[in-house]
Amino acid sequence: MDCLFLPADCPARLAEATPVCWLPAEGPARQVHLAEVAAAAPAALSLVVPIECCSAFAVALPTRKARWLAQALAYAAEELLAESVDELHLSLGEVLEDGRYRVIAIRRQLLAGWLEDLRAQGLSVVAIHVDADLLPREATQLLLIGERGLLGGSPEPRLAFAATQWPLLAEGCPAPRHAHGDAAAAPPLVDDYQPLEEPYRLLATHRAAAVNLAQGEFAVELGGSGLSYWKPLLATLGLILVVQLGFNLAQGWYFDRQAEAYGEASLALYRELFPQDTRIVDLRAQFTDHLSRGAGGQAGFLRLLEHVANALAEGTPVTVSQVDYNEDRGDLALQVQAGDFAALEQLRQQLAQAGQAVQLGSASRDGAGVSARVVIGGGA
Repeated sequence: MDCLFLPADCPARLAEATPVCWLPAEGPARQVHLAEVAAAAPAALSLVVPIECCSAFAVALPTRKARWLAQALAYAAEELLAESVDELHLSLGEVLEDGRYRVIAIRRQLLAGWLEDLRAQGLSVVAIHVDADLLPREATQLLLIGERGLLGGSPEPRLAFAATQWPLLAEGCPAPRHAHGDAAAAPPLVDDYQPLEEPYRLLATHRAAAVNLAQGEFAVELGGSGLSYWKPLLATLGLILVVQLGFNLAQGWYFDRQAEAYGEASLALYRELFPQDTRIVDLRAQFTDHLSRGAGGQAGFLRLLEHVANALAEGTPVTVSQVDYNEDRGDLALQVQAGDFAALEQLRQQLAQAGQAVQLGSASRDGAGVSARVVIGGGA
């Protein structure tokens, strides 16, 4: 997430020409005007305000229940602040080693004005931190950026000071004292020093442990969990779901109409094929019944025809000129021609050996040969 650092001498209202430090999620920090950040249109920002505009302290609270903390915090902080607590926005942080809570206070009107101006520039803020509170939490931490110094770490104080004043503050800071800065030389009275090319990057990497000022009324306004960052995406997903639901309903309606049309066509075809059925209860079952009965008759015809074909394949000297099948009786009538009566008798015997009832009748002379009607199957 991009970070927007307001300057130490930041005015009460932000304008396009207000100088800020913009640290993109990727890339170096840049000293620019606010208008340039707005033109880049980052999706979401973590706003970092200067400690010069805030007060940092610790208080002991009589309760740990979340619903009572805000009310108890106002009473506990009132004695430590010179300004009216009603005019301040109090943000509760972590619990210190001695059991007290870290607290950061800022004038409510000042913070609200900054957020209003950023929204007017089209910028979305989803988290608010204080620069000195972004230093690592271990021991005493010192960060020098040019002539400005920031003091933080595990102790209670959160301060900004002129870099030249560090020796005066060092004696009041517990060891070890860890220092960072953009200068090549280490400051005095520190236990270690790490020069940094990107001092603002050090602050940005410790946002998770720092106090987030997006609490209370500002949490509701900002969507303190970062929800505002996802609102456009959620709205798009919602629109897609609505469109998909509408498509599914329209498709279902279309298929219902198609099913009705096919059903009416099937009913008309059934009545055309089986006009004797005047009462139709279950179209599919009745149609299946007709098909099965038709299939049974066809099977009987093919079975009898197979027996005739086997007899002829054995060399019986006859010729079939006509075939008639009676489904009701289940018999097959053949009109055959042969050279003599012996050939007809041979055909009858071969069919009888296949287990079929055979009736040979209407035999007569036909030119040089004989013809007869042979009936097999059924009760022949």
